[in-house]
Amino acid sequence: MADSLPAATLSASSPTTGLWLPVWTLTVREVVRFLRQRTRLVGALGQPFLFWILFGAGLQGSFRGPGDMSYQEYFFPGIAVLIVLFTSIFSTITIIEDRREGFLQGVLVAPIPRLALVLGKLCGGTTLAVAQTMLFLTVGPLLSQIGLAPTIHTGLTVANFVPVLGFLTVLSLALTALGYMIAWPMDSIHGFHAIMSVFLMPMWLLSGAFFPGDGSGWLSWVIKVNPLTYGVAGLRRLMAINDASVAQLPSMMICLTVTLAFGIGCTAAAVWMTQRRSALNVR
Repeated sequence: MADSLPAATLSASSPTTGLWLPVWTLTVREVVRFLRQRTRLVGALGQPFLFWILFGAGLQGSFRGPGDMSYQEYFFPGIAVLIVLFTSIFSTITIIEDRREGFLQGVLVAPIPRLALVLGKLCGGTTLAVAQTMLFLTVGPLLSQIGLAPTIHTGLTVANFVPVLGFLTVLSLALTALGYMIAWPMDSIHGFHAIMSVFLMPMWLLSGAFFPGDGSGWLSWVIKVNPLTYGVAGLRRLMAINDASVAQLPSMMICLTVTLAFGIGCTAAAVWMTQRRSALNVR
């Protein structure tokens, strides 16, 4: 009780501190939990690396992308977005675990705004997603240089480092908020994985990450209305080898606008869901 008094007093006397202190605490908790579960790192990076190497080797001779890029170079930004998707979405599984363990109920009755809970979860998932994706973007080209992965001529540079980092942060925040929306009403991890299989993986496949959608009839329209398409296109533009390779993609302004709007919409929905009373939170 004595330990909780300063926090309660601080919250009452300084609304700003009362919001951001629990946000910071929950963010650090997510990062610490991740570091204690190292198998999550293997799952988030291992499968995308295998996809990139195996599909890149298998389709190398039968694909020539815009601007004469190889399939490995075309697929590279798509795999980076897959890592963002996996890490962002799976980080929100902790909502289900916290509800089962009683931690979530304790946070909900604490004298902090529920917005702090949402932002803490989103910031934690975003931090993990961006860190792992930047690691892949750095290590991927290095592996190609020593012969362990297909040769590519794209990746992080001094010129695009800050724009790529900023865009990945916006995309990660949006996808973490989407995962929060999916996880909040659930009480079963198995149900979460089912949603991952039937909704989130097709969302990635139909984003232009795996194959271009030009000239594919109705499928091209599905790709155009998919918000993740603009996340993939924006990353392609920032890491483009030449202008010809991204000439058919939406402009960077459109990609950033759609990604921002998607993130704001998902975050607002997550806050609204959290503020509603639910029987799940008293179990």
